[in-house]
Amino acid sequence: MPISITVPRLGWSMEAGTFVEWIKADGDPVRPGDPVFRLEGEKSVEEVESLDAGILSIPADGPKPGDRVVVGAVIGYLLQAGEAHPPREPLAGTEESTPPAVEPAASPSVRRKAREHGVDLRTIRGTGRAGRVVVEDIERAAQAVPTADPAISPRARRLATRHGLDWCKLRGTGRTGRIRERDVAAAIRNGENHDRDTPAPTPTPPQPGLIPLTPTRKAIATRMTESSRITAPVTLTAAVDASNLVNLREQFKAVGAIDDRPVPSYTDFLVKLVGFALQTHPLLAARWTDGGILPAGRIDIGVAVDTDAGLLVPVIRDVPALGLRALAARSRELIDHARRGQLPAREMEGGCFTVTNLGGYGVDAFTPIINLPECAILGVGRIERRPVMRGDRVVGRPQVTLSLTFDHRIVDGGPAARFLQTLAGLIETPAAWLST
Repeated sequence: MPISITVPRLGWSMEAGTFVEWIKADGDPVRPGDPVFRLEGEKSVEEVESLDAGILSIPADGPKPGDRVVVGAVIGYLLQAGEAHPPREPLAGTEESTPPAVEPAASPSVRRKAREHGVDLRTIRGTGRAGRVVVEDIERAAQAVPTADPAISPRARRLATRHGLDWCKLRGTGRTGRIRERDVAAAIRNGENHDRDTPAPTPTPPQPGLIPLTPTRKAIATRMTESSRITAPVTLTAAVDASNLVNLREQFKAVGAIDDRPVPSYTDFLVKLVGFALQTHPLLAARWTDGGILPAGRIDIGVAVDTDAGLLVPVIRDVPALGLRALAARSRELIDHARRGQLPAREMEGGCFTVTNLGGYGVDAFTPIINLPECAILGVGRIERRPVMRGDRVVGRPQVTLSLTFDHRIVDGGPAARFLQTLAGLIETPAAWLST
């Protein structure tokens, strides 16, 4: 029996991706684990591996480099000797296709809320654990539903506009009544709502200097907007004495002159110390779910990285179990992959806390945005020598400002302040906690 090759979801909010290229050619043998094609998701280009064996069959209308393909769409087949690929709808690998509607998991209370708002569970993507639909998903879908016009794909809209067709009167055959290109083509053939004398409107020329939105920029915008809308963010700031942290790094740099191992950065120090602080204050690593507050099973910490493509957040796994040198090496590996555009989506998932450092840009304090579905994010400012009181004397000491943004739905101000207080104490006496 032919095995379908489908488009995977590479990110939590990914609905479609850009097909990059076939790695295997039509007729090539494929083994389990072989990369078959490359796909650009929200924040990365990844090689998609096969789970099965067979002979690759690429349909004549399969996706070409640069085509947009929807998640779940069939774009090819794996055949056994003598098999032919089954008949299918045209362009099954493009955005004109519709993956089968499957109702996701949801609690009875969420189902009741969906009925109250008239939301079809099959049309929304759950953001809860294992794709489970939560109340926030229903509310978001309910806000997006009210529109007098039916949904229509971009290609169908362009075709209707080109032929002067009033597509608002058409009945779509796509998922949830979405109008597809073939619906418009059929209406044109049948002369429905169509005036051949109606000239197509002249397209609006692009504005000079307009920067097109990349999939990565769209994904970042979506996540930041969702975070601001869903969470109850509060930011606390604290100035911390970083004298001992600076001295410790100078010692590592001195050893690095005769040692080829990577010298830990200030961000590496802070990620490690945050891992210790989260062990004492685990609520800051929890996440909000429809059923309650879910503690983190492991302390995996994300590090915000500025890249040409946009802000990426690779995740360092099981931070408390890593020595500082091992953490620094893993951090450099992830950052290098991120900046070269080679970071898989799986390396940006599953974090329970994020650290973002803008100190290198001369920033003192800022308000970082929570990286959903995490509870908190730590913003780190520059380390600067400032005057402070020591008894009756004013002395110059290296100071760093920490900005902790947390979700007040999960954590109150007191526990968040105690976490920041614990972290400040670790920064002031780092040598006792940072092993090599």
